[in-house]
Order: sequence, then structure tokens, then C-alpha cells
Amino acid sequence: MRASVIQIAVNEDESVEARRRRVAAMVREQAGSDLVVLPELWTTGAFAYEAFGREAEPLEGPTYEAMAKAASDAGVWLHAGSVPERDPDGPLYNTSLVFSPSGDLAAAYRKIHRFGFDKGEAVLMGAGAELVTVRLPETILGLSTCYDLRFPELFRGLVDAGAETLVVSAGWPERRRSHWTLLAQARAVENQAFVVACGTAGTHAGVPQAGHSIVVDPWGEVLARAGADEEVLTVEFDPGKVATTREQFPALKDRMLGLQPPHRP
Repeated sequence: MRASVIQIAVNEDESVEARRRRVAAMVREQAGSDLVVLPELWTTGAFAYEAFGREAEPLEGPTYEAMAKAASDAGVWLHAGSVPERDPDGPLYNTSLVFSPSGDLAAAYRKIHRFGFDKGEAVLMGAGAELVTVRLPETILGLSTCYDLRFPELFRGLVDAGAETLVVSAGWPERRRSHWTLLAQARAVENQAFVVACGTAGTHAGVPQAGHSIVVDPWGEVLARAGADEEVLTVEFDPGKVATTREQFPALKDRMLGLQPPHRP
């Protein structure tokens, strides 16, 4: 399986419309890959809180249309990162979109864990409530977004739902880059799954981004890692290694907690 991770630079001197056109062209250039992954809130910048309301769009808005067409043109499965979604009957959501090679929407995931500690995203956006997986011909994706990476129970739930490749779309800050790498490897090891983690480059509202998108195998080995600037990271891996790893080292079978309701005397 061939995956291309597009680490987009989000800078204030480029309009959302121009960036949308540019990213669509970058997706088309990945024809030949099986899966293409974009980062979190690349239209606005994950820390550009004041832009969320102004640039929010309905689920089937301009980013949806541009990415559906790009996925179809390239013939790839496209995790199109996330957009600020405006629900006509509720709040804004940080919503990820996944398109099939025919350009059809395969899944939408509303970010469950909102970052900000009672400010920023945590108060401007609503929380999702559903774990989301997507079945590809080669593997089953489990979807997550940025701050979700700090909550291992979400990923264990995705694995219980069948996930074999855990996709993390993020706008992770440079000042906590060491956590980004550490947690991506930890989620791979503890769930015996591939992790494909795509972050942004550039600066969002004065916050330098970590970049360093990363692909990790089920043993925690780093298969590929980007630098700090915008780039496309392409890697080939064997999805069958998940089953092999779980057979050779069946740690998941020894789980004792979270499998049954607690005993009540």
C-alpha cells in the first residue's frame, strides 16, 4: 500500500481560496498512491480561532467539492484533513472528510477532544460523539484529529471497531513536537497498528507548527518522517503486518480492563 502525506504550509499571506486550489493540485499529483492524507484545519490554520466562524462552511461546501473532485481526478482514497463545519442546526465542528477514489464521501468525523482548556477551539466548536472507521480494500482506517492523539482510549475503541491503520490529521505546535513523535509511536505500539500522522507547517496566528509528519509501523518503527517545511511524504507499507504482529505478539488478547462492565456486588 502506498500512502502520501501532504504536510501543508498554512500562512496568512495566502487566501483560503488560493490554498484550496493549490492543495487540490497537490492531491492530483499523488495519482498512483492508494491513500492521501491532509492535515487539520488547513484552510484556516488550527490556531486561527478568529477565522473559524468567518471561514466555516457546510459539510458539502467548497472544500468538500474541491477535494471530492481532486480525489476522483487522482483516483485515490483521500483523507482531506478537517474543515470548520457549520451545522445549520447546531454549533461549529472540526470535521474531517474522507473521499473514495470515485469522489464519493466515505466518512465524516467530528473531532471528539477539543483543544484549548476552556478557550479557543474548546468553546468555539462542538464535540463529536462517534468513533469513525473507513474500510479500504487494503486496510481499515481509524480516524482521529490532533488533540485526540493524547487520549489512548479513543484509539483502543477504534481498534475494537476493526481499525488497522490509525490516521491522525493535525495542526500540532512546534513547542510540543517531542510529544507528537512520542505519542504517535505509542499509539502504534499499544494498538499494534500503523499510524499515519499528518501535521501542518508554517505559522497559524503566530503559533509555529511542528511539521514532522510521521508514519509508524505496528512495532513502533518510524517508516518515514517529514521535516519542518511543506513537503509530500510518500511511503509504502504492507497492511498485512498488522495481523502478523498481533499473531506473533498477541498482547491485545491479554487485555483485562474495558472489555466487560464492572462487577457490582
